[in-house]
Amino acid sequence: MNPNYPIKNYDVTKAIHYAHTYSMSRNPKYLDFSNLGGDCTNFISQCLYAGSGVSNDTPVYGWYYINAYNRSASWSGARFLYKFLTKNEGIGPFAIEVTLPEILPGDVIQFAKNNGLIYHSLIVVEIGHPITADNVLVSTHTVDVDYMPLSSYDYEVAHFLHIEGIRI
Repeated sequence: MNPNYPIKNYDVTKAIHYAHTYSMSRNPKYLDFSNLGGDCTNFISQCLYAGSGVSNDTPVYGWYYINAYNRSASWSGARFLYKFLTKNEGIGPFAIEVTLPEILPGDVIQFAKNNGLIYHSLIVVEIGHPITADNVLVSTHTVDVDYMPLSSYDYEVAHFLHIEGIRI
């Protein structure tokens, strides 16, 4: 942990509310990347921003969106978001990789190929107990869904990212 930045709690309620509000539509403040490789990570970043209230404007390695032409790769690129969340020691959200039984609402799931290529991002909006792929419900874009069971997806590898907090 970086002692130079105070840490606040991630507001899971705000992140999930945002996900439900925009899961089947688009917030006009952001470019829709659906025809540019997919909108999933852009949507997940919006949810994370709703729950964090801060971005990280560090050139190249930060996580921010000012407009369609001034944004970080991590805002809209799945593999770059993974790297930002798991390696971030600066301002903004940070995460650790956990197992499926440790996932919580507001956390991020990312799918990858067996070769390591991360290609899709989702946000957990609800979980049941015991925690299984059938009762972890997600929201995402590109193919817009809300309250979709994780078990409905066909993927090779899943990365479960627990948002530990927000550095401010």
